[in-house]
Amino acid sequence: MRHPLRRITSVLASAALVLPLAAACGFGSDAGLVIYSGRNEGLVKPILEKLEKHLGTDVEVRYGTSAELSAQLLEEGSKTKADLFLSQDAGALGALAGKGRLDKLPQPTLDKVDAKFRGGGGDWVGVSGRVRVLAYHPASVPKPPNSVRDLVRPEWKGKIGYAPTNASFQAFVTGMRVLDGDAATRAWLKGLKANGVKAYDNNIAVLDAVDKGEVGLGLINHYYWYERVAEKGEAKVTAKLHYLPGADPGALINVAGVGVLKGAKHHAAALKAVDYLLAEEAQTYFSDETKEYPLASGVTSTVPGLPPLDSLKSPEIDLGRLESLEQTLAMLREAGMV
Repeated sequence: MRHPLRRITSVLASAALVLPLAAACGFGSDAGLVIYSGRNEGLVKPILEKLEKHLGTDVEVRYGTSAELSAQLLEEGSKTKADLFLSQDAGALGALAGKGRLDKLPQPTLDKVDAKFRGGGGDWVGVSGRVRVLAYHPASVPKPPNSVRDLVRPEWKGKIGYAPTNASFQAFVTGMRVLDGDAATRAWLKGLKANGVKAYDNNIAVLDAVDKGEVGLGLINHYYWYERVAEKGEAKVTAKLHYLPGADPGALINVAGVGVLKGAKHHAAALKAVDYLLAEEAQTYFSDETKEYPLASGVTSTVPGLPPLDSLKSPEIDLGRLESLEQTLAMLREAGMV
């Protein structure tokens, strides 16, 4: 574990260890902004270093999973040293918003992002977006299904790959619970399990399996395919992507987002940080580096061939309602999928 006494600090810890470590090491005591980041250090550290220069003040960052840090922030309450929470998914932000732990953001900041990609209470805002898709092997699946609900049908037996421990898959299942209800989602998961769905460690492994023809279909986020194409060239990637129509649960658009903690010591700097993450430099960074969708108005994707965000038929859902992860995990365990 790295010692948290420098700028752009990295602390990887379980939720149970975060608070004692902070107290012991004086985390955030000399910073001009303290960020809890559920986004991976390797991904966001370069843009947070640019943020530090933009603010002209020391920035310290605690890294962990979004669910872990959200739980820790709820435990710390008003005693937290965090000013800003940068989350990998909307559900973790929704959990904090539901407990009144986030400050309302200024309307000009909120107006930079479409209302469906920000908190209903105006207390968090999406920074980048990703859509759920079906990766498919065109030789074995010339016509992929138009709904994830169809994946329990006999014709797809043994042909589906997924990553059950991946946070985006779990968020998708939570979204299905919101859209279809718990009973229907539970039945779908059990049907998927009975249909011989194949589990992989992560989305990259799922895409690999589809690319090799090990499975015909894979449940992933769009950007894994675009990263692979950027790396190897489209001619060397066998797998293709299918964007599901008709506002299907499998077409969920989730977001990474940011919120300012209520009572933040460095409130002004936190607000400036939010605006920076929605400015062209940061938005273009996420598009370039992760192939995600920029969400701020006036910023377009730099990814060749990526369908425009407004062309996607995603389900209408309050992303803040994706916070019920424990219930989703319980359902996945019940179905024998994790």
